[in-house]
Amino acid sequence: MIKVRERIVRIKEEFIQETSSESAPLKVEELTAKYLGRKRGVITELIKELSKLPKELRPEMGRAINELKRFAEDKLAELEVKKKELIRKKEERERRIDITLPGRIPEVGKAHPIMVIKEKIERIFLDIGYTIEEGPEIETDYYNFEALNMPPEHPARDSWSTFFITGKTMLRSHTSPVQIRTMERKKPPIRIIIPGRVYRPDWDIRHTPMFYQLEGLVVDEGITFADFKGTMEYFLKRLFGEKTRTRFRPSFFPFTEPSAEVDIACFSCNGSGCRLCGGSGWIEILGSGMVDPFLFEKVGYDPERYTGFAWGMGLDRITLLLYGIEDTRLFYENDLRLISQFPDY
Repeated sequence: MIKVRERIVRIKEEFIQETSSESAPLKVEELTAKYLGRKRGVITELIKELSKLPKELRPEMGRAINELKRFAEDKLAELEVKKKELIRKKEERERRIDITLPGRIPEVGKAHPIMVIKEKIERIFLDIGYTIEEGPEIETDYYNFEALNMPPEHPARDSWSTFFITGKTMLRSHTSPVQIRTMERKKPPIRIIIPGRVYRPDWDIRHTPMFYQLEGLVVDEGITFADFKGTMEYFLKRLFGEKTRTRFRPSFFPFTEPSAEVDIACFSCNGSGCRLCGGSGWIEILGSGMVDPFLFEKVGYDPERYTGFAWGMGLDRITLLLYGIEDTRLFYENDLRLISQFPDY
């Protein structure tokens, strides 16, 4: 009996010593296993040895061992609470901002290459008295086709792929409807440019379902093709450089007559032929022509009194050429590595 009492006292002393250290809360699982483990716990072994004591001693020793067990359980429960508190404080410290650390330099945004070229072209025309017009991106068949000399049976519609919303409404496939809307609202003289998004169901290295166009329209008395030619040469030299050479080729567009496509001498090979110009020495830039009198009749202008010219270009294509990018789809993949390569303005 004396030996059992001595063991209880010694175990309690050892337990108190071990659970009083600063690191004890972090060892609570280890201490629980050592003293109260089911198989080899020190106090558990004492309980098992009760059956070996004489019957008359078992009640007293049982009470002593149970008191030791409850004491150990209470102390270990306190350590468990302290451990959780220590973990919480540690997590708080780790989350706390260390004001002694060097600051993080935020990434500075950059203008998208297409927007850079768009604003550059806008400035060129604003400098010579043009204004900017805008219009809806969801259009009716009338403004997108019919008023532009493309009625339902017109063969030119075959080459215009369109995102239809209903039978009579669609995502605009060009910015030309704004020309009609502007002429309905205003009387000549008119000098406008029309930048904006347009939509066609194409997807390849040179086409995307959404892209940007910029068109221009001039209407007044006595406007001639010579006025148009001089305007285009001025614009293209401002955009591509003073030494830029231009070429006008006959073409066809439903809303202009006569129509022309405008090329510039390849600025990469200076017209001698290279991969950029496909060996021809020339690069197609825009489509253009004198406004068809049919459009004037649609908006109530007197075609005997007024003449005008119009042109349109793909801003994506112009941006590809100026920045030497080969795939137009890169513009719409939101990859900052592309945008960060080019100057803002």
